[in-house]
Amino acid sequence: MNNSEPVSPPPVIDANLAVALDALLAEQSVTRAAARLRTSPAAMSRTLARLRRILQDPLLVRAGQTMVPTPRAQALRDEAATVVSRLGALLTPGAGVDPATLRSTFTLQTADVVGAALAPGLLELVRREAPGVSLRFRAEALEAGPALRGGEVDLEVGSIDHVDPETQVEEWVTLRMAAAVRPGHPLTEGPLTPARLAAAEHVGVSRRGRFTGPLDTALAEQDLKRRVTVVLPSHLAAMTLAARSDVVCLVPTAPPGAATSPLTDTATALGLHLLDIPLPLPPVTIGMAWHPRHAADGAHHWLRHAVRRTLR
Repeated sequence: MNNSEPVSPPPVIDANLAVALDALLAEQSVTRAAARLRTSPAAMSRTLARLRRILQDPLLVRAGQTMVPTPRAQALRDEAATVVSRLGALLTPGAGVDPATLRSTFTLQTADVVGAALAPGLLELVRREAPGVSLRFRAEALEAGPALRGGEVDLEVGSIDHVDPETQVEEWVTLRMAAAVRPGHPLTEGPLTPARLAAAEHVGVSRRGRFTGPLDTALAEQDLKRRVTVVLPSHLAAMTLAARSDVVCLVPTAPPGAATSPLTDTATALGLHLLDIPLPLPPVTIGMAWHPRHAADGAHHWLRHAVRRTLR
């Protein structure tokens, strides 16, 4: 036989009662407390009666034309004010953060060419504004949606084309693909035609080892086919190979008349020539994606702003 006493259920906490108690003890008047909380004196009077029942104390008693607090009310006054202040802080929208105080590690997922363009400028911003922040760049080995949702990745930067419906996406710039070749490459002499482009040796870039892409589709419409002799998983490796051989590598670049894209900095540093491709290719839109749980976070807001300033 169990002789233990039944366990009482925990009390139901009503934050509105704490706010009302604070107003009543601060104003020592039902009318003024009602005005402070923008309610009616009758409603405030009912709340006072409820508080009296819960606390088993009259709290405020009549003394002539005024009301005065009981000893229990006086003891509760500072505590009630503190509780209400903490409730206010808890339910106030998050304020911006001082990046100098951040002690965080952010994980960004990018293609290598995007990471190469982003990392130097972003690291400079971190050193200057948020020296307690560390950066981790990950290759595109994870599917963006689940990785963002699961927290393995804080921000994806690059061509965003495989995200979950709830993922927030911000697009910045639309680029086009150009043919990158070494100095003195035969394609640098004379106009570049689809036939000449197809006849050249090509290097493909694919994490999955694919030999074909949009350029092959565009060439096929001209009854042309190119020869991809090697496929690499890295844009940087492909550009390095193009700088040291006769293979053609595709590189994202700004459209005519637009500001130079930082994504072409590596190609420029390698001395590659960028040639306009005389075929209609789908554009490449660059932006970033993040999970909505980070939307109002001050630290993540600083990170997104820092990435914008670096790449735009």
